[in-house]
Amino acid sequence: MPRVAIGVDIGGTFTDVVLIEDGTGRAYSAKVLTTPEHPATAVLEGVNATLAQAGAAHASARTIVHGTTLATNAIIQRRGARTALLTTAGFRDALETARELRYDLYDLFIEFPEPLVPRRHRLGVKERTRYDGEVLVPVDRRDVARAVDALARDGIEAIAVCFLHSYADARNEQAAAEVIRAKRPDASVSLSSDVLPEIGEYGRVSTTVANAYVQPLVASYLSELVDALRAQGSRAAFFVMSSSGGSLSLEVARALPVRLVESGPAAGVSVATYYAERMGRPDVLAFDMGGTTAKISLITAGHPTRATELEVARVKRFQKGSGLLLRAPAVDLIEIGAGGGSIGRVDALGLLAVGPDSAGADPGPACYARGGTAPTVTDADLVLGYLDPGYFLGGAMRLDRERAATAIATTVAAPLGVDVVRAARSVHEVVNDNMANAAAVYAAEQGIDLRGYTLLAFGGAAPAHAADVAQRLGISDVRVPFAAGVLSAVGCLASPVSFDFSFGYMRELKQVDWKAVAGRLDTLEAEGRQLLAQAGIEDEITVARSADMRYFGQRYEVNVALPAGELGTDLVAGIQEAFYEAYRQHYGREIREVPVETVNWRVTVSGPRPALELAWSSQGGQSGPRAHRPVFFVGRDAAIDCPVFDRYALAPGATLDGPAIVEDRESTTVVPPGARLSVDDLRTLVIRLEGRACSTPRRSRCSGTSSSRSWTRRRRRCSARRSRASSRRRGTSAARSSTRAAR
Repeated sequence: MPRVAIGVDIGGTFTDVVLIEDGTGRAYSAKVLTTPEHPATAVLEGVNATLAQAGAAHASARTIVHGTTLATNAIIQRRGARTALLTTAGFRDALETARELRYDLYDLFIEFPEPLVPRRHRLGVKERTRYDGEVLVPVDRRDVARAVDALARDGIEAIAVCFLHSYADARNEQAAAEVIRAKRPDASVSLSSDVLPEIGEYGRVSTTVANAYVQPLVASYLSELVDALRAQGSRAAFFVMSSSGGSLSLEVARALPVRLVESGPAAGVSVATYYAERMGRPDVLAFDMGGTTAKISLITAGHPTRATELEVARVKRFQKGSGLLLRAPAVDLIEIGAGGGSIGRVDALGLLAVGPDSAGADPGPACYARGGTAPTVTDADLVLGYLDPGYFLGGAMRLDRERAATAIATTVAAPLGVDVVRAARSVHEVVNDNMANAAAVYAAEQGIDLRGYTLLAFGGAAPAHAADVAQRLGISDVRVPFAAGVLSAVGCLASPVSFDFSFGYMRELKQVDWKAVAGRLDTLEAEGRQLLAQAGIEDEITVARSADMRYFGQRYEVNVALPAGELGTDLVAGIQEAFYEAYRQHYGREIREVPVETVNWRVTVSGPRPALELAWSSQGGQSGPRAHRPVFFVGRDAAIDCPVFDRYALAPGATLDGPAIVEDRESTTVVPPGARLSVDDLRTLVIRLEGRACSTPRRSRCSGTSSSRSWTRRRRRCSARRSRASSRRRGTSAARSSTRAAR
């Protein structure tokens, strides 16, 4: 039997599994409905299906890499463990005081998420450490013991320990952990000095509490899944996708589940980076639209943008600042409530809104005929003719067009006073506008003009919407990789095994103790190499070192790469210039008169990126259209008798003119009138669009965008950024004109 690698991605609606044979690169895939109450069931079903396609057994699997939303969903749905917090006496309310910022200054009824730990389970103990690591008051072990006894009576299952300035010296936290484990060996314990040894009290305590909250659930799920695979004969090395786009060993994933929060979306960014390199397109807008949400990320100069913090469980969905803060290495992306299962409705003002709520996998869209009655994006796509009711999931699942039409007629068409087709087209256009608006604002906030980017579409729903979204963004180049509907599972297998470390050390750059910093960086690098060795990786290891830096007294930092080799005072000038460059790139200016200080220091130790050579099986078929059906395209009032092509029959070098529909088992690609499609050597569909729309985001009544007031502020900022960029290019006269135009 051939040796194989298996990638698994669990989404809100579907679970995707991809199997790749070693040596030949033959790839097989399965897409099954997610089983929310018992996610391992869908995983095993998908794994068994791909093994059967390949004629292999569980014993032939050498690697399984798993992307999951379990940690995120546990926090959102509040299904984690009963958790307590031990902290320095007098600081137990840090979870509620947070950063003392309002995400909407004008909302008189502003809401914030409830802390994961109620106040009665947040206890202070006597101890104190200075910011420089000097222990002023050793932890009172009797105080800790009394607290643990009190918590035991409340059935606490997990305990987070976060003492003031423990990033500088962890001895007090470690002593407290000894007491807890002696008295409660059954309890899960998370120390902030292990989870996040960085400066920033709220970020550290919030992240540590979240880690403790989901740790028992994630550890139990991973153990259950691995045991089920072992019972069927698997002896594969098991890895889990991290939020940063690398993969973690099973042991690290169990210990630090907070690093799995963006596990699934990170796999999508990883595969987008892989394709950006293979296609020779360094600037890519990755557009991943599944059944529940759409994820948008940017690959610039071949590298994804990264972040050091993220939010979950937002009170105002997709409103930054309204969720629980987690500080963890992550790829930078945005999620909007725009998936195939996003529900359309007419609101109290008589306006059409789509999402953010989704029909999910159970009951699913109305056309699934599984009990759902709400009209969704998938229902609209079916009514418009984009989807073939008899070929959904390659024919494994039949869609009911009549149920879809009835749902749209009742909930959307009747309140708007239009026919069913017009209503379905409105749902389709609104969700596309939502995604285009979100992408435009996201890019503008980073000072990026998307018109020179390539839009890479993947996920089950993205290929049907990609061309229209690109047109709205002014992008003329759209790429749809082969097996786009399961590409995030491929991303799991395209990710290197990597480990991220950090520590807090705040000093003015000119006062840094370089010997001490270099010693800590070397220690963390050695730990990373040891973890890679345990995963069987000892060659082609890369190490990246960086520091979060800012101007003295500022709140926010920018990340600056550190030079390789020995660090010392002779490198200060170069590091400072690198900071100026990073700050200027991010904010458009620099301030050389203000001192620069370091905040946190980071090390990433990575193994080699897997060299994937995919050979997807081709089922043959006729090269010409296999059918025709009426399709309603955006901007056209009447249906067009559109040819439908079998993707498996389109060989490299094939070309065709739009309008056209291209179908495969996992997704459907829509080629609009006037577009030109070709197939490249990777069997990627390359769609060239004629005429490009203005890239200025248009206001839309939607789920994924902000309120109208917030939208207006963003739009003004977007206009101002474009004006400043135009001013630099065209001179003083143009600057005055641009400023007037922006106003």
